[in-house]
Amino acid sequence: QVQLVESGGGLVQAGGSLRLSCAASGRTFSVYAMGWFRQAPGKEREFVAAINWSGGSTLYADSVKGRFTISRDSAKMTVYLQMNSLKPEDTAVYYCAARMWAIATMTDKLYDYWGQGTQVTVSS
Repeated sequence: QVQLVESGGGLVQAGGSLRLSCAASGRTFSVYAMGWFRQAPGKEREFVAAINWSGGSTLYADSVKGRFTISRDSAKMTVYLQMNSLKPEDTAVYYCAARMWAIATMTDKLYDYWGQGTQVTVSS
């Protein structure tokens, strides 16, 4: 079993920054691919970013490329999402997900474990 706990969400003005963290339990964290997804009110959950087991390969949604950066610290069993130049359309609940496979993917159905989510609100 893997448990994921997100933190770092909050209210920020447009153009500001936030860093989300996702702390994982489970001794095999180092071999999991990790992802971030988000869901805005009235919308379907969408892919944001993902990172493979080693941190050497990342994927980003077009809407966040150049603004968001995903990274991981396997020693701390934590994955991060640095969000810069935030826009009101980034407002959503952000979820961390773990995949019991080394390769990152944009497909939410391929992730095996999910956190409870953290709210990010960007005011205009």
